[in-house]
Amino acid sequence: MSERTWENRPRVIRARHRSRAVDVLLRVIDGYRFHLTGRNAAVIAHYAFISVFPLFLVFTTILGFILQDRPDLQAEIVDSALAQLPIIGDTLTNRPEALRGSAVALVVGLSIALWSGMKAFVAVQRSLDDIAEVPVRDRASFLSMRVRALLGIAVVGGAQVASTAITVIASQVDSAMINRVLLVVGAAVVNSAVVACSYRFLSSAPAPWATVWPGATTSGIAFAILQLVGTTVVSRSIANAESVYGSFAAVIAILAWLSLHAVVVLVGAELNRAMIATRRDGREPERTPTDPPTTAAG
Repeated sequence: MSERTWENRPRVIRARHRSRAVDVLLRVIDGYRFHLTGRNAAVIAHYAFISVFPLFLVFTTILGFILQDRPDLQAEIVDSALAQLPIIGDTLTNRPEALRGSAVALVVGLSIALWSGMKAFVAVQRSLDDIAEVPVRDRASFLSMRVRALLGIAVVGGAQVASTAITVIASQVDSAMINRVLLVVGAAVVNSAVVACSYRFLSSAPAPWATVWPGATTSGIAFAILQLVGTTVVSRSIANAESVYGSFAAVIAILAWLSLHAVVVLVGAELNRAMIATRRDGREPERTPTDPPTTAAG
């Protein structure tokens, strides 16, 4: 490794001195590389992806119970946002008779989704610890990480309830423009709160509320935008990939979508750390890079 890396070049140092925004941005870029954040985001997306299909099984089973002998309700659901979900939407529209309520399927689906969801949140914790550069011996114990993972799942579940409530409230507004604004603002607020709780409670490093909001707010806004354009992006991704990958196109699109969300969360954490380091160290290169972390994120 050369003694002078890109962040230590005189021109870069001068730019960092002139602008705090440039300094923070370069710290985020350096942290993303140094903490192997891209790799950690891929691990999070992997376990999140594993939890998606058991959740589809759970949703279709619940719908099977709800729609039993209720064709009128089925018609209403087909016209709702549920019809946009992969697999579920196609089943609702083209093969509603395939929806059947099954207690066994419900238990199996919930169990697998809970296991993979816990693994995803454990991966989030390890990724946040990598970003905070917490020594392995100082990190949360095996049991503590699983308890925090369960709490994370509960928070996300609560956020879904809040999002549903916002959708119901927004639907009462006659203006389509105001309706969309309420949905976007509400989604940004809920997402920011969820991400802030993740930064605050999932990392082994102390994280006061004041230090988590910059990254949480940025991530929440990014999530709201992704939700706004999500259906279009995923649909186009599937359409473009179908000619090459066939039935695997939906799998590839969902995995890419989850990876993007994981990157947003971890980049927000990198932003928080960069802002703290800038206030603490001034506008100087934070350190001479050494070997990146080697802890597993799975």
